[in-house]
Amino acid sequence: MASPSSTTSPATAPAGRAAAPARPAAARRGGNGPGVFGALSHIALIVWTILIIGPVLWTFLASFKTNAQIFGDPLTLPTSFGFDSWARAWDKAHIGLYMWNTVFVVAFSTAGTMLLGSMAAYVLARYEFPGNRLIYFIFVSGLSFPVFLALVPLFFVVRNLGLLGTHVGVILVYIAYSLPFTVFFLTAFFKTLPTSVAEAALIDGCSHTRTFFQIMMPMAKPGLISITIFNVLGQWNQYLLPIVLLPGNVEDKWLLTQGIANISVNAGYEADWPGLFAGLSITVVPVMIVYIIFQRQIQSGLTSGALK
Repeated sequence: MASPSSTTSPATAPAGRAAAPARPAAARRGGNGPGVFGALSHIALIVWTILIIGPVLWTFLASFKTNAQIFGDPLTLPTSFGFDSWARAWDKAHIGLYMWNTVFVVAFSTAGTMLLGSMAAYVLARYEFPGNRLIYFIFVSGLSFPVFLALVPLFFVVRNLGLLGTHVGVILVYIAYSLPFTVFFLTAFFKTLPTSVAEAALIDGCSHTRTFFQIMMPMAKPGLISITIFNVLGQWNQYLLPIVLLPGNVEDKWLLTQGIANISVNAGYEADWPGLFAGLSITVVPVMIVYIIFQRQIQSGLTSGALK
């Protein structure tokens, strides 16, 4: 044990060895650097927010204006907030029909993508077998394949199957188009889940199928919600695939992106620009609502894998 004389308290420190003054908090943080960068980052975020929200807000307000107000002084607020242009876009431009078609296609394609993608990702993440990595890399390679390179062969494949101009053909193509990213994302997510729970379920007599659907899928809920929202947004905004698989002779089966493109072409002839902006607003509002409702789940799903 050290004697009392062997220890030197700050009060009894020698005069020649004065205690070093404590560094200011700002100096410990590196001076004014973080403050400057923090201010610049906030300015950049504000500018980015204006660039994103500005056009969307202007489109929404323009749907309540007349042609004279849109081209006369586009930055003023509308004089009235009547929904005449929205009604024209919904009925005359068939936006209601196109939206129903889009909801039908996206609902079934997202359900199929999540079912097949989650099952494939779980097997690739939890089971070792010959060809495991090869199958995984085949899925991942689909991320580097531009979709427009496959439009021509895809057209002939779907036509030879007798599915050209049908929603079933679009649903199957959407599932195949969305599987690579879904498998890539969920494979990494399933690897972060503890194996002890699944092993305990198997010891208790659960089959592999029951273990997956009743135990592992609830544990992977954050990741499943995140990738579901990404698939919904990507398929909702898809334009190239519907325009190839749903040609002009099946206009009653068109999706929303095709309908908006048709409205934009006809707007110049019919001079119904408020109807065009109303159609665009009808297209954007459901996506914004979905993202606003599930934004916390999306963020938690993207970060939970890194935190585990």
